[in-house]
Amino acid sequence: MSTGYLDGIPFVRYDSERGRVELLTQWMENGVEPEHWERKTQTCEAWRHVETRNLETARERYNQSRGPHTRLWVYGCDLLSDGSIRGSSRLGYDGRDHISFDPKSGKFMLADSSAETTGKHWEQEGIDAERWTNYLKHECPELLRKYVGYRQKELERKVPPDVHVSGREEHGTLILSCHAYGFYPNTIAVSWMKGGETLDQETEWGGIAPNSDGTFHTWARIEVLPEEREQYRCRVEHPGMPEPGIFAWEPTSGGNLTVVVAVSIIAAILILTVLIGFSIWRLQSANTRDGGWEGTRIHLAPFWESCATDSDPTLFPQG
Repeated sequence: MSTGYLDGIPFVRYDSERGRVELLTQWMENGVEPEHWERKTQTCEAWRHVETRNLETARERYNQSRGPHTRLWVYGCDLLSDGSIRGSSRLGYDGRDHISFDPKSGKFMLADSSAETTGKHWEQEGIDAERWTNYLKHECPELLRKYVGYRQKELERKVPPDVHVSGREEHGTLILSCHAYGFYPNTIAVSWMKGGETLDQETEWGGIAPNSDGTFHTWARIEVLPEEREQYRCRVEHPGMPEPGIFAWEPTSGGNLTVVVAVSIIAAILILTVLIGFSIWRLQSANTRDGGWEGTRIHLAPFWESCATDSDPTLFPQG
């Protein structure tokens, strides 16, 4: 495994089980071309075979039997606030120091006789102090500045939230919810107000959660009296907004549509009842004159078919 960190945050990872380099942050994915990480995957694959042999060699030099053993290599550089550079490289085996490099003195620090053997092998392979000094003092800081630039560009990106206020009544209480979607960065303040007073004690907040596209969402909820709903406003502050936004709940016409539909259905039933009653009365009157019900049929199919196929689209929208 290999993991890259910037200020303690992992931004790239290679795992031999997956067999590829994976980016862990959006700013790194946006900053570097995909071909760069394809080359890194090939490098990591090559290092996997090298480290497999190195681990076997270390086990033999320490005269150990087969079993679980580890090699851990930690190296990197720091850009300090005064502009100076600090680098380090440490190699450990089974939790103990093996070889470390001090760029100030330009020397390898060898922990034991096995490490001395490794140091001599490095010298034969051309892995000398000069190459490590150049990497820690020049190559590594150059990469670090580049990666910091990628992250800074992402931090400066500002996407304002899409705010939606909703309400619902439960047991005589109106629950007002203020949702903020798709904002970046994750610094945001969402609060409920009554008049000019902020109601922090009465407000329930949801956490700021990430979205799959790198943005965030959150919500704030409050319980109020239904008759006082017009007095409440949701206030949202975000770096992507030129000024705080004030949002109110505006009930849709869905409730009125339900009432219209219900009244229309009741009216249709009453009209149908009257028509049936009138038809029966007419037939009864005719039969009374003709002496009976024989030979008479009540045919209501055309009326029902008309109701089913020609309904008012404003009352019963399709879909």
